[in-house]
Amino acid sequence: MVAQLHGAYSTVIKPESTKRGTTGMTGNANLYAHFQQHFPADLNTQLLTDVDGRSVTYLQADEASARIANTLLQLGAGRGDRITVQVEKSVENLYLYLACLRAGLVYHPLNTAYTASELAYFLGNAEPTIVICASDVLVTIESVLPANGIKALLTLDVDGGGTLMQQAAGASEQAGVAQSQGDEMAALLYSSGTTGQPKGIMLSHDNLRKNAETLVQTWGFSASDRLLHMLPIYHVHGLFVGLGCVLMCGASMAWHSRFSDKAAIAAMQDCTVMMGVPTYYTRLLANEEFGSECCSNIRLFVSGSAPLLSETFVEFKSRTGHTILERYGMTETGMNTSNPLNGERRAGTVGPPLPGVAVRVVDDSGGNLAVGETGNLQVKGPNVFPGYWRMPEKTVEDFTDDGFFNTGDKATIDPDGYVSIVGRAKDMIITGGLNVYPKEIELVIDDMAGINESAVIGVADADFGEAVVAVIIGNGDPPTVDEVISHCKKQLANFKVPKRVEVIESLPRNAMGKVQKNLLRERFSTA
Repeated sequence: MVAQLHGAYSTVIKPESTKRGTTGMTGNANLYAHFQQHFPADLNTQLLTDVDGRSVTYLQADEASARIANTLLQLGAGRGDRITVQVEKSVENLYLYLACLRAGLVYHPLNTAYTASELAYFLGNAEPTIVICASDVLVTIESVLPANGIKALLTLDVDGGGTLMQQAAGASEQAGVAQSQGDEMAALLYSSGTTGQPKGIMLSHDNLRKNAETLVQTWGFSASDRLLHMLPIYHVHGLFVGLGCVLMCGASMAWHSRFSDKAAIAAMQDCTVMMGVPTYYTRLLANEEFGSECCSNIRLFVSGSAPLLSETFVEFKSRTGHTILERYGMTETGMNTSNPLNGERRAGTVGPPLPGVAVRVVDDSGGNLAVGETGNLQVKGPNVFPGYWRMPEKTVEDFTDDGFFNTGDKATIDPDGYVSIVGRAKDMIITGGLNVYPKEIELVIDDMAGINESAVIGVADADFGEAVVAVIIGNGDPPTVDEVISHCKKQLANFKVPKRVEVIESLPRNAMGKVQKNLLRERFSTA
């Protein structure tokens, strides 16, 4: 629906009304309480199987999460305390997430690729009560722990071993669910900022619950579904979208620690839904064995976290007969828009807004733009986070007076309400579905002796969607390309390290002195 304001058409998609109260049917807004309401009547029903053939029931997950919740509380964690988690994906990691929810604690996951310098910031800013890490990074974590506030440092390994599960083994498998308000924080995720300082994104129980409920309805999830889960769970896509859809309807999962095209093809025979980033789909198409027979049991392929190329969309449909459903979301908002389950899924678009979500496109002054015009995308709804952790000024900056969140994305909305993301106002790079902010890398490079300045850009990459490229200007005795990459590897997670470094004499600038990264992207588009 298009609203008319002050005589000009503004591209504003209005939300549907919601009748459900904050606490929903359980009387408790805690997300885990709502998951429990949707568990199968027979708790011995299978929740997941892993690649080793291990089968886990809903009862086992419920009891394991109770033991961990009791353990965390016994160690001194209290309501609202942050539990920082930097571990590999495992079934026990899933239990830990559920335990934090049911105990009223805040789950704070970190990418396992983060380096010591990155971890130091996250730990200092989040101020967790308990930190849980893999055994092989224990020494690194110990070296950057805050001086005060940490009551326990535990380990959890990919095979389920470590001190967390050892301590939990002796805890009670009976635990209640903390009484939570809908606006209480359930999870804290960080998104790097354009200034190089990561921002803590506070996600409430209501944010996560309402978005999951909407996705279950919109994508037709039911207890008969089986999700092929190959996504990481330190990221919104795998953690809240994938798990939320399964647990909010009593479905099951084929649980994989990471993506493999061969493993995906084999697993599809027993699955009905697959969620992935565009890289997953390009790698499937690169496998000559992949075709319509492999996915005859799949009813839905979902793509997100990065733009899906139209060529991939078209080739996938031609090869398999399936039309990928592309949607659009952010860490700050969960899912905002989605191509329809029943209806036209359009290549190059992320579909209309989800029920309950309002979207609009405005100019730089905040004025509403007409249908089809490109502008700044803003969103509003129960899925949108309340603000940044301990950054009230930044929260005010990123929200409008009437409650819309400035996504930082450039978009258009067509007459049918389909949204197309056409660019990113903040030069963010999305590589393999992970967000990379150039300023963070530029600060690391500019700190090197012999570097006058740098500019980091993303260029098209067939596999990762975009590849990180650093353009540098030397000063005196500049470092070599290999030295720049080596320095970045010591300071940054692997996915942020430039795949290529280009050395030039000066950066192109406009009349105001701002670096014209669009010209650099054009110049090094084949890098």
